[in-house]
Amino acid sequence: MQHEQSADLPYLRKIVGASMAGTVVEWYEFFLYGTAATLVFGKLFFPPTGNDLDGIIAAFGTYAVGFIARPLGGIVFGHVGDRIGRKSLLQFSLVLIGGSTFLMGCLPTFETIGYWAPLLLVLLRFVQGFALGGEWGGAVLLVTEHSPNRSRGFWGSFPQAGIPMGNLLATIVLLALSATLSEGEFLSWGWRVGFWLSVIIVGIGYYIRTTVSDSPIFEAAKAEAEQRADAGYGVTEVFRHYPRGVFTAMGLRVAENILYYMVVTFSITYLAHIGVDTTEILALLFCAHLLHIVLIPSIGRLADRIGRKPVYIAGAALTIAWPFVAFPLFNTGTAPIILAGIMLGMAVHALMYAPQPAILTEMFPTRMRYSGVSLGYQVTAIFAGSWAPLIGAALLRAYDSWQPIALYVAGAGAISLVSALIMTETRGISLLAIDRADRERAV
Repeated sequence: MQHEQSADLPYLRKIVGASMAGTVVEWYEFFLYGTAATLVFGKLFFPPTGNDLDGIIAAFGTYAVGFIARPLGGIVFGHVGDRIGRKSLLQFSLVLIGGSTFLMGCLPTFETIGYWAPLLLVLLRFVQGFALGGEWGGAVLLVTEHSPNRSRGFWGSFPQAGIPMGNLLATIVLLALSATLSEGEFLSWGWRVGFWLSVIIVGIGYYIRTTVSDSPIFEAAKAEAEQRADAGYGVTEVFRHYPRGVFTAMGLRVAENILYYMVVTFSITYLAHIGVDTTEILALLFCAHLLHIVLIPSIGRLADRIGRKPVYIAGAALTIAWPFVAFPLFNTGTAPIILAGIMLGMAVHALMYAPQPAILTEMFPTRMRYSGVSLGYQVTAIFAGSWAPLIGAALLRAYDSWQPIALYVAGAGAISLVSALIMTETRGISLLAIDRADRERAV
């Protein structure tokens, strides 16, 4: 009889550290692009039109390419990861995204090579998104499959906290560069430094990930799959046996994904549009990311205590209300009041984001979990987060008002609220019990 997941806390903490190390690195690079899309790429990589929002909209179009590539990465990495393991693919994804980010920092601008500049930017963005598509599922499963049943929400939330840590790191780098360099120096060469730094942090993250191994429950499932001719895995199997899990996961992700990119990416565009200084905006986001990092593990623990559903329902419902509170706060132009609006958005987001690893892990059996988790998480990005900043900028350009943008965010909140209401509560469930039920179902 196989034992329940290990409760060896020192090793579990090591697993969490390895997972977060790579997550911080990869999201540093992914979000560095998002911030640079607003501050740099719209000005340097596209032809001038006389309206700054046109360049930003074009840059956000290339930003969306990374999200479109993520499901493809999730499918490929999930399929292979369910067969050979999580750890080796996590190391490969780290190198892939690091290399593409470094090369972004080397690209000539539109003035130098014309339309080759945005074309190469799109190509590297696709590679970056493909790698990240496989990263998230492997990182969270490395933790959740090692976690005790009673505290999976808490431990599984730590890779999520690595994401705002990466964003925080990107904000610090850009804040330091924009504060110490003139605008001309920053646009000429300063922005590239942040991309080049990826080489150092990728090396650190890669080394840390060499020190851990796949979970016992995965090794057992892998051995069983090798003995059973009918034990399938991958995307086809997930859709054949667990379509409800995939579509529920997608629905849960809509509000969380859109809200986050409206808070951390589009807010930069909106606040700059109404005349708030760029360095001040980055400083406010720095404070908000700190709050996010602290909140995520606390809410993960809350999801273990009272359940996944009530926590997620609260987050989705508050998403509907957030924009109608936040944009009037932004319009005051007063830093402490703007910060309150941003922090409120981060707090609402954490209610949905913190329990996601546990929720998605508990939806699928081990033999197809990487595929199911990656698919449910990443496909949503195609029509949610990828387009959120672009849609926000387009609505702002068309109406010069925050109200259509608020309705867009509220609609996303309504979709996730319905999904949260119909989802199955899985607090404290055993992953071994899920695997046993899957075997019985197959028989």
